[in-house]
Amino acid sequence: MTRRDNLPGILRIAPSLLSADFARLGEEVAAVVDAGADLIHFDVMDNHYVPNLTIGPLVCDAIRPYAKVPIDVHLMVKPVDALIPMFAQAGASIISFHPEASDHVDRSLQLIRSLGVKAGLVLNPATPVSWLDHVMDSVDLILLMSVNPGFGGQRFIESTLPKIEAVRKRIAATGRDIWLEVDGGVKADNAARVASAGADTLVAGSAVFGAGVPYRDAIGALRRQAEAGRAEARHAIV
Repeated sequence: MTRRDNLPGILRIAPSLLSADFARLGEEVAAVVDAGADLIHFDVMDNHYVPNLTIGPLVCDAIRPYAKVPIDVHLMVKPVDALIPMFAQAGASIISFHPEASDHVDRSLQLIRSLGVKAGLVLNPATPVSWLDHVMDSVDLILLMSVNPGFGGQRFIESTLPKIEAVRKRIAATGRDIWLEVDGGVKADNAARVASAGADTLVAGSAVFGAGVPYRDAIGALRRQAEAGRAEARHAIV
């Protein structure tokens, strides 16, 4: 039996617009899509749930013509429900939120899905995996934060790795195709470990937009390292 025989077959790279040039946002979106991005990660911060203020549904709608891939909206806002329909209308393909930001987590998940959008739940570094116990049938994506949310460019928190493994086991037990996304400090030098632990979707901001190399090279480096990590994990015998 292989060590990681429950790893998914598809790997996705999702550049985070938080690190993009906001003066050229449409061009930046088109450039990373042309460079091989599988998703566009769209961080929404309200200076309330997190100590930063970013962008809203009007910007999501504005970039939609440039995004030929799904737009992955991460709501770091509280309360959350009022913004869900706005982002669904603005073109989000996925909407994820933090359980601490909702009075009724299952109701928020069902609201997202009722709008024809994939629903995700986000766990901060200190948020226990037990939040997932009663909603696994209602989530399409689980996003694990590997930094404390609010700012880009932070260092990856190593204790996220066993948490990825724990969530991957829960996903495998359901038999459902639930995406497992990791966001925060993901770079080419740790992408192999993140992917081998069980992540199938890697969010990268500064590792793409701030890498100092062409976006195709930055995305390619992340993908190669992640695929190598998964290949090694699949062949590791326990």
